[in-house]
Amino acid sequence: MPLYIAFKMYLFTSERLGFRAWKQEDIGELSAMNKDPDVMEFFPSTLSVADSQDLLNRLQAQYQENHFTFYAVELLQDQSFIGFIGLARTSFEEDFTPCVEIGWRLKKSAWNCGYATEGALRCLDFASHDLGIDGVYSFTPCVNFRSEKVMKKIGMKKVKEFRHPKIPPHHQLSNHVLYFVSLK
Repeated sequence: MPLYIAFKMYLFTSERLGFRAWKQEDIGELSAMNKDPDVMEFFPSTLSVADSQDLLNRLQAQYQENHFTFYAVELLQDQSFIGFIGLARTSFEEDFTPCVEIGWRLKKSAWNCGYATEGALRCLDFASHDLGIDGVYSFTPCVNFRSEKVMKKIGMKKVKEFRHPKIPPHHQLSNHVLYFVSLK
């Protein structure tokens, strides 16, 4: 497919990535990624096909409601799905919520290529210039150093550590770091 046609498929692009709304046909790729124990290392569990379908439905609904979500992300060179990067409204019970969160989840084959950083930077630009969002948070378990490294690379600053209210207090992933970046 010629590159100029591929660009029309996307809501926006970065140098190597295309960001698009979710389609029902994405369930196979999304489910395979969410079943991978390495990809889901810093989540309480892997996701079943039904769990991934619920996630896909929520991501589609978020996009309809907010005009942003954790977008399906593809490589521009061949339109291959690599995961998701984007923005979400987060409202669990914590002193910094409700807020807009930036997050990412990529297939193992897309790790260590700079895609999370490139995609997150493009999403911050989109949040600021297209959506008028003033600031964005990100959080991850304290033991997820790779994700925290991306947060630092995109200019976020550590705010604090907290216990995630949706993870049992004694679970190894309950302690999280919280980062923030102002987009003003």
